[in-house]
Amino acid sequence: MHTKIVMLLLSCCLYHHSYGQKKQYKIVSVGFYNLENLFDTIDDPDNRGDDEFIPTGSKNWNREKYAEKLGNLGRVVSELGTDYTPDGVAILGVAEIENVHVLEDLVQHPILEERNYQIIHFDSPDHRGIDVGLLYQPKYFRPLKTTPISMKEGPSNHGDTLFTRDILYVSGLLDGDTVHILVNHWPSRSGGESATTHLREYAAYLNKKAIDELYRKEENPKIILMGDLNDDPVSPSLKKVLGTKRKKHQTSKRDLFNPMYDLYRKGIGTNAWRDTWNLFDQLVISGTLVDEEAEGYRYYQTSIHNEKYLTQKSGRYQGYPFRTFAGDNYQGGYSDHFPVYLYLIKEW
Repeated sequence: MHTKIVMLLLSCCLYHHSYGQKKQYKIVSVGFYNLENLFDTIDDPDNRGDDEFIPTGSKNWNREKYAEKLGNLGRVVSELGTDYTPDGVAILGVAEIENVHVLEDLVQHPILEERNYQIIHFDSPDHRGIDVGLLYQPKYFRPLKTTPISMKEGPSNHGDTLFTRDILYVSGLLDGDTVHILVNHWPSRSGGESATTHLREYAAYLNKKAIDELYRKEENPKIILMGDLNDDPVSPSLKKVLGTKRKKHQTSKRDLFNPMYDLYRKGIGTNAWRDTWNLFDQLVISGTLVDEEAEGYRYYQTSIHNEKYLTQKSGRYQGYPFRTFAGDNYQGGYSDHFPVYLYLIKEW
């Protein structure tokens, strides 16, 4: 199951068939990666969710395993988006991180340190002690506004109190273009898909509310919604609440386009459960990024990074993402999710 893009660009040149001439484009990559329980080895008394990820915990988590995990993740991040740009992803949303310190350890790893990734992170009230965050290369992106959007109140019609991950909102300049980013890790399906659907629909509603507000403030905002949504492109949270479109030609400037839809229909996923592939890790973009007549950056392509070394080689879960743990059994892998990324292009 390999979807890595075949090289179509040479020296950042695209052939424009409509006019029979070559045009040069700047290319940047934006991605998302669920890092699967990136915990340090320190027992945080304020975070009961880290009890299993300490040397005396059920997973016997220690400095050697943590170092191996960082190296594995660093390798993956270093490869994302390098088909067309040696600098890789300019912006990367991440999920399942314990705190800002694990991100500092990751970006300072020798395999990544030359990229000079900077970090945006807020602690959230998640009951497992995991958060979302954003990494960015300052040579490409300059943040202007960052804030968490709380989900703690829960859906008003159910009265839930959600001790779950906040949504991370970041606005900034991507090579001069104002871009708005929403990093998500929606409530899981633990307890059953149907029993938890309303929680993910509430998360979608909060994203839609933020997006609608951006459209009220700006004429043509460029928006990227990313994350582990714990729903597929065909789920009600995406299709009904967010109103995502599956085809570019169906997408108006005020719509949201989901480039992951066709991949899902082909049976391609980012995580697997009970012999079924799901495409929970998604990148959804505003119609303003699909408009080929718009100035500045616009959408080009999407991919799932599912190299062979990222898959389980044998056993019951052969072909699944090669994860760090199976239960409490250390596997020495990468993550139980494949990362996703897209390319944006801008004419020189």
